[in-house]
Amino acid sequence: MAAATQLAKNSVGTAQLKDAAVTNSKIKNNAVNSAKVASKSLLRSDFAPGQLPAGPTGPQGPAGPVGPAGPAGAAGKTGVIGAVTVRSQSVLIPGGVVENGSYNTAAVTSLCASGERAISGGTGWSDDNAGLELWTQRLTPVLDASNQVIGFRGSGGNDSGSSSTFIVYSLCYTP
Repeated sequence: MAAATQLAKNSVGTAQLKDAAVTNSKIKNNAVNSAKVASKSLLRSDFAPGQLPAGPTGPQGPAGPVGPAGPAGAAGKTGVIGAVTVRSQSVLIPGGVVENGSYNTAAVTSLCASGERAISGGTGWSDDNAGLELWTQRLTPVLDASNQVIGFRGSGGNDSGSSSTFIVYSLCYTP
């Protein structure tokens, strides 16, 4: 103990100390503080987990290699439907006065049979003369409670001067 008291103040430095001679237990609490640590001399590994805040997110790296293919899934339905049945309903629409611009109109609904669904629909007239004033006003799908198409509803107009039959077609299949 006498030797320690005979040293001049600040006479022991790096050159006088053996490697690993100064350990945590030999340093007084709070003896080393930020004023005594050189700037930028500490590494991330000098700190306990969670002591340092996360830095900004870096740029996204390149995509990695494609992984192996997963197992094949169960086979789905074939996507082929069976026979298509054409269902139709019609209504006779009077022709009124020839081409006076006052059309007689009517609507009709063509539904698929119970258990069938419609895949398409269309309209037509019993007269095939292209010069007649016959037209389709609208064609809309008819939906069941499950939002499945089960038929079509259409309306037509006639200003030909003679009665003609307006037809709504539903192309139906059994799922």
